[in-house]
Amino acid sequence: MPMRHDFSENLMSLQSHILLEEAKHPSASGDFTWIISAISLAAKSIANHVRRARLSGAIGKFGETNVQGEEQQKLDVIANEAIMRCLGTRASVAVLASEEDDQPTILRRGNEGGKYCVLFDPLDGSSNLDTGVGVGTIFSILRNDPHIPDAQATVCQQGTQQVAAGYVLYGSSTIFVLTTGNGVALFELDPFIGSFLLVKDKVRIPAANKVYSVNEAYASTFPDGYQRYLSWAHANGYSSRYIGSMVADVHRTLLTGGVFMYPPTKKNPEGKLRYLYEASPMAFIMEQAGGLAYSGERRTLEHQPRQVHERVPVLLGSSGEVEKVREFLR
Repeated sequence: MPMRHDFSENLMSLQSHILLEEAKHPSASGDFTWIISAISLAAKSIANHVRRARLSGAIGKFGETNVQGEEQQKLDVIANEAIMRCLGTRASVAVLASEEDDQPTILRRGNEGGKYCVLFDPLDGSSNLDTGVGVGTIFSILRNDPHIPDAQATVCQQGTQQVAAGYVLYGSSTIFVLTTGNGVALFELDPFIGSFLLVKDKVRIPAANKVYSVNEAYASTFPDGYQRYLSWAHANGYSSRYIGSMVADVHRTLLTGGVFMYPPTKKNPEGKLRYLYEASPMAFIMEQAGGLAYSGERRTLEHQPRQVHERVPVLLGSSGEVEKVREFLR
């Protein structure tokens, strides 16, 4: 009797997955695949640097501050350079915008083949590296409008306009999470073959879980609605889970459910997280997995940014948990 094979468990790489997605669109040129491939190459390089950071002397401050007024870590600079170098050679990339840089970088115009803008936070949570906490890269891909000559105006698009978004978590393993608007796929880096392999497709966040994630040390400076919600959560058996690295906190929320919050505070009344580099891509992922994401009273994806480093409050996670928080905010 011939041996039967279960092809449902076939190995699939990140690149193969993207090629299959592009095959669903007859007009696809393959340019998008090259961009994701470049991001995955940069992620492998960053993962290696993170894993060997202490051994190679890459732990600690770089000695300068970025445009956000935050002290740069050595690995912030290394990660930023890795992504810039990997994406800079992709002929379809028109604009690169990094959270670490003051202004977006124009690589080529639309008439020169520039079809996409790639925005990224090269190493979110880098201040946690000293203690071995998981850190990550967040990215967002937008279409380039060749009729807009100004790079900042070009990238200041609503989250609903994103072509793709994702993040890479550098933790106990290296995880690549991606959405192209057709659900969320989760990949894990196999260091032995050097490839991101599909672990789970069509990831869905649980509709509810009695867990909230927020820096509760600032609770006294939150708006009243958030404070009332926290009092209610304490009285109703909720657990608190907060790492302090957005990628790690959102990843846990995506897989196990609950709610992640970064409310406005008296110090940061407009919010702390950057819209284009953090809030918008994470909201896209969360909605594609069946969750919700809000910035104030509006869906995060419907916010219209005016500045490239604009900040917003963030509330995202399981649909039931997000709606419960919103009840208190009303």
